[in-house]
Amino acid sequence: MAGAAAAAAGGPNLAVLDALDSARTQMYHMKAIVIAGMGFFTDAYDLFCISTVSKLLGRLYYPTENMDYGTLKNSKPGTLPVSINNMVVGVALVGTLLGQLVFGYFGDKLGRKRVYGITLVLMAACAIASGLSFGSSARAVIGTLCFFRFWLGFGIGGDYPLSATIMSEYSNKKTRGAFIAAVFAMQGVGIIFAGLVSMIVSGLLLHYNHAPSFWDAIHSDPNHDPVASAQKPAADYMWRIVLMIGAFPALATFYWRMKMPETARYTALIEGNAKQAASDMEKVMDVEIQAEQEKLAKYKAANDYPLLSAEFARRHGMHLIGTATTWFLLDIAFYSQNLTQKDIFPAMKLTSAAKDVNALTEVFQISKAMFLVALLGTFPGYWVTVALIDKMGRYLIQLLGFFMMSVFMLVMGVMYENLKDHNHALFALFYALTFFFANFGPNSTTFVLPAELFPTRVRSTCHAISAASGKAGAIVAAYGVQSLTLKGDVKHIRMALIILSITNMLGFFFTFLVPETMGRSLEEISGEDANVGTGPGGGVPAGGLAMGAADVSRDDKMPVSSTEWQSSAHA
Repeated sequence: MAGAAAAAAGGPNLAVLDALDSARTQMYHMKAIVIAGMGFFTDAYDLFCISTVSKLLGRLYYPTENMDYGTLKNSKPGTLPVSINNMVVGVALVGTLLGQLVFGYFGDKLGRKRVYGITLVLMAACAIASGLSFGSSARAVIGTLCFFRFWLGFGIGGDYPLSATIMSEYSNKKTRGAFIAAVFAMQGVGIIFAGLVSMIVSGLLLHYNHAPSFWDAIHSDPNHDPVASAQKPAADYMWRIVLMIGAFPALATFYWRMKMPETARYTALIEGNAKQAASDMEKVMDVEIQAEQEKLAKYKAANDYPLLSAEFARRHGMHLIGTATTWFLLDIAFYSQNLTQKDIFPAMKLTSAAKDVNALTEVFQISKAMFLVALLGTFPGYWVTVALIDKMGRYLIQLLGFFMMSVFMLVMGVMYENLKDHNHALFALFYALTFFFANFGPNSTTFVLPAELFPTRVRSTCHAISAASGKAGAIVAAYGVQSLTLKGDVKHIRMALIILSITNMLGFFFTFLVPETMGRSLEEISGEDANVGTGPGGGVPAGGLAMGAADVSRDDKMPVSSTEWQSSAHA
């Protein structure tokens, strides 16, 4: 390894970067996956656990919202008013969007490691505070919840660009896709635990707090008051415990995050300290690496163009449009699935009608259904991506995922009434397969690609822009699509599924703006190493280096992307 690193000194890339690209899989790779992955576990748990308790909040704080005292048979358990429900579910997504942009920018300006710890502290503090209330009225409780979930989302937002960038800059080029996808796959584990923890907590409290169903409560009470089925105060404790548990995984990994060295690419290419970069990587890889400070100066000079420049737009403008639009379209569908599944579960007969159960039983059933769908549909897709992404490539997996999601959602939308009334098992299968191809598809690849395509100087910022576009799609899902499904109306659920099918097909076509990145170093992909030969004092013929970078993508294992076809057609 030391010999390879030394030999690399004569090539266009820096020895420390070549050492990273050619390194065998080692323990420090595994540590980085676990440390970054636990952040994503926490992100997913915190964002999706609200789906298990949002109906409970309606029963507790808006108990008579759906009461019809004139005709009791038309009465239903209380639900959050549409605007408040959208706020409770969506406010964390708004915070996430802003956090992605802010922390992504500072990740490029202050360093990946320095900003990384701040996000964890903010996430842990706000997860605990989300379970507190400044007052007992509905307005006070919901207001407190929304305030702290906004800042929780803000911290979660920082984890997206920083985790992806750190993992991509630590990885070797042979298995980089699998490593980044493995970090993101912890999102699936977080979703599973959101359902599992809610199921366990509600099940324990239900065991010690028996109560009549909503229907029995309103008929047995002389004033038709449903309060007996709400199971206060146990139900009130339940949702607070579930939200506060989200702090513990974040706190558990804080120490290890602080022990991680800054990435060599940031230290060398942005801070300009080749000696420190080589020293940091020598410690984790146990090899000797040349510092090459003089070569680094040429490298930095050749790649010193900002995000808002004609040079960036010429080189990477279409790539950024591609990563941003595909993530936006994907998250409309993906978050719609996750946030609205509580409304679709009754149609699949995975949960009972709300009026036939009490508050904690409803939470238990929703959590159980969410857990099973995540375990059998969501979770496998992430890990199939990890296994195949460095064999099939990001491009093909993304196209396949968008296409299959579009097909299954269209079928569910067109056949919704038939599936709902006569084919519950088939409905559940289609729904699970949609989740599978979301995760063995664009939900994973839209996270991986922005971490690979862009230059080191703006990598975190570009990933943040792409991720924030995704969260804009999630906000559309929370405030738009969820409004269609909240009341469980057949016509509007059908409409929502067909709309989501169309957005997935749009994602399929926008994928053609994104090139394949498999098997190449980050500097080859972004063109940073080719710039050295053509920049001031480079001394390497421009044609020779450009040809070398292009030839890598023509390897016999390398799918040629649409972008590369376009460039070769114009050559």
